Amino acid sequence: MGFLDAILGRRTPRPNRLDDLFHLPNAAITLQTAAGLEPTGVGAVCYRGAAGAAFSRTQDEVVALLDADPQAPKVERSLDSFGFTWLVVRRDPSDTSGLATDLHAVNTILGDAGFADGLLCSHLGFADASGRRLGVVYLYKQGTFYPFAPTGEQARDTLLELSVRDHLAGELPMEKDTSRWLAIWGAPGL
Repeated sequence: MGFLDAILGRRTPRPNRLDDLFHLPNAAITLQTAAGLEPTGVGAVCYRGAAGAAFSRTQDEVVALLDADPQAPKVERSLDSFGFTWLVVRRDPSDTSGLATDLHAVNTILGDAGFADGLLCSHLGFADASGRRLGVVYLYKQGTFYPFAPTGEQARDTLLELSVRDHLAGELPMEKDTSRWLAIWGAPGL
């Protein structure tokens, strides 16, 4: 960071660490044993679409790459009420490693094609026998994770989120600033 940046209050953005997504399988084991939360086999990447043929072509390439696996269901694409696109990937719940690889591929391809500014987050879904749902969310621009536990329309289980943060603190780089723990209402798979 330069002198002018310091005076103007600018901060150097934290680099994303997409390879941290590969720590999700170990985090899933921790959540299973410590909190009784099982992977649902659903993950998603959220991004702001861009106009133009280049973005359309890149998005189609991502979908084609993920759909090439004959054992995995087709990738779903949806648009939320805020105008963000969600690419939803489904795998067998025991294949958290494959799901993490798919999420990594989507983020990497979009980022390498010049659309990194539009990437918002990725999440991997979990649930327990009582019906509690949880998403372990990766903030692309921060390079950190946080838990999101929706309990209904516009309500969340903050106690579960804090508990999960504590369980995963040794597994994943957790976002310390809870004001960045975005409520991703209506996120596919949650």
